[in-house]
Amino acid sequence: MGLEFIGMDPTTEKDGSPTVWVEEETADLIFQGEMADAVLAAEVGGKSWVPGHSAGIPAHEFVMRIPARMVPIIRKACDVAERGAAGGSQL
Repeated sequence: MGLEFIGMDPTTEKDGSPTVWVEEETADLIFQGEMADAVLAAEVGGKSWVPGHSAGIPAHEFVMRIPARMVPIIRKACDVAERGAAGGSQL
């Protein structure tokens, strides 16, 4: 599995690094970020946002916070992923 690095939070210093990659084989977006605090996770997990979808956060998932200043980096990752998915091959 190869990952293409797309970008990192522009305010990152030595520690903490919200980061975005695109997985080359599947064109999936891979995020590294700060785990949301318990209050936010409970807010998200306590709601059913989609009709017919159960509320709660499955044990294999978690809520992550990605800073809004990373929107341009996430857009770039989406563009890279779309090119990879459209081409049907590695990025």
